[in-house]
Amino acid sequence: MTFRSVAELAFLNRFSVEFLVRTGCHLCDDMAPTVRRAARWAVASVDTIDIDSDDALVRDYGLQVPVVLVNGQAIAEGLVGPAVLWTRIMRRRLFG
Repeated sequence: MTFRSVAELAFLNRFSVEFLVRTGCHLCDDMAPTVRRAARWAVASVDTIDIDSDDALVRDYGLQVPVVLVNGQAIAEGLVGPAVLWTRIMRRRLFG
């Protein structure tokens, strides 16, 4: 079996990134389009999670939001550009 592109291979192995936010967080609102763009480039879906819905998430991430997780590990906090975020998503996806 051969693949014509990395995107085609990635599509066969879809995964998601978790985007941790809080209601009323302006940095979260600013970062949301970047997360969606980078995830689209990485052929990933985005699960947006309001940390206030889970006491453990509030304890672990509190004022750090926005946070992007891949495979349960934080790859970005605060504002990050889409190319940097895509690189971090792909690195975590390919190398764990």
